[in-house]
Amino acid sequence: MSKKRIAIFGSTGSIGTQALDVIAANPDLFTAEILTAQTNDSLLIKQAIQFNPSTVVIGDEKKYLIVKEALAHTDIKVFSGERALEEVASLDAYDMMLAGIVGYAGLKPTLRAIEIGKPIALANKETLVVAGDIIMRKAMEKRIPIIPVDSEHSAIFQCLVGEGRNKIEKIILTASGGPFFGKKPNFLVNVKKDHALQHPNWSMGAKITIDSATLMNKGLEMIEAKWLFNLSYDQIQVLVHPQSIIHSMVQFEDGSLKAQMGLPDMKLPIQYAMAFPQRIANQFPRYDFKKPNTLSFEEPDTKTFRNLALAMEAMRLGGNMPCILNAANEIAVYAFLRNRIGFLDMTEVVEQTMARISFIESPGLEEYFETDGEARNFAASLIHM
Repeated sequence: MSKKRIAIFGSTGSIGTQALDVIAANPDLFTAEILTAQTNDSLLIKQAIQFNPSTVVIGDEKKYLIVKEALAHTDIKVFSGERALEEVASLDAYDMMLAGIVGYAGLKPTLRAIEIGKPIALANKETLVVAGDIIMRKAMEKRIPIIPVDSEHSAIFQCLVGEGRNKIEKIILTASGGPFFGKKPNFLVNVKKDHALQHPNWSMGAKITIDSATLMNKGLEMIEAKWLFNLSYDQIQVLVHPQSIIHSMVQFEDGSLKAQMGLPDMKLPIQYAMAFPQRIANQFPRYDFKKPNTLSFEEPDTKTFRNLALAMEAMRLGGNMPCILNAANEIAVYAFLRNRIGFLDMTEVVEQTMARISFIESPGLEEYFETDGEARNFAASLIHM
């Protein structure tokens, strides 16, 4: 395996920092060629000094001079702003993009990378939620792989290796259930952000952790899976699996099931995506079957956790509805993390926005951008931010 140059878009987030751990552990296999961050200038500077990429981008233009001066003694090129993210994604200076920017902001750089034929290790599920039809069509045209980094989609991807000619009956995405598994609305109405940020199994960024607590994350994953694996609405099932050992399963038309298992550790799907098609050795902890353990499964409670039901409805309707869902959810989570609204209010914001913004059955890229802006503005108006 020749050394692969990785562009990490979102290097200071949870996925980005773990990807750099994988690169540090495998210096003969990977280099960090491009690093980008939105606001965390101090960590970006530290990463740049350690990994010596050719280029860094700080999204917050007010922090450009801080980063530029801190790296003045190096040969690293420094850029800033949203436009720079797209321009750097267009450079022919890397072999694979790790798309780790959280939320809608990751869409445009990922599109640029696909347009110049770069393989994508996709950790940003919102890219496919918002414009999955366009992204997957462009990837097919360019004949480039999109390798999922989400643990659930990585599990499905791994189960499908060697199964190209065999028909999928359905896929089963597993969910931990989050920190409030089994709770009812009378409990959830009093939930505060500190409690919601305590995930039982996974270490993730704040936005994804809140999405996991509301089960929106699983809804977004269903929509992502539809596009990644070319599935219909009724071929995707969610089961709550509190132990997070089975990361997802594929059921084929003969009724047989394939599951991918392992301890909950995001470094494993990150490493798998970056090294694909090879598997490489590591020192990650192993699951021990000798230890007493129970693997249990339950149907999700969509009456209590209505975000999952809203996401399923958005997936069924298609068009720009998943884009509306995602935009409203990003605004709602932002407000919850700043103590502006309650835990259950997030669902109300999403539901009202889905009811208000005009539905477009077959949107183009510009219509997706317009939908996103309209949905964010309306959601924000409900919150009085």
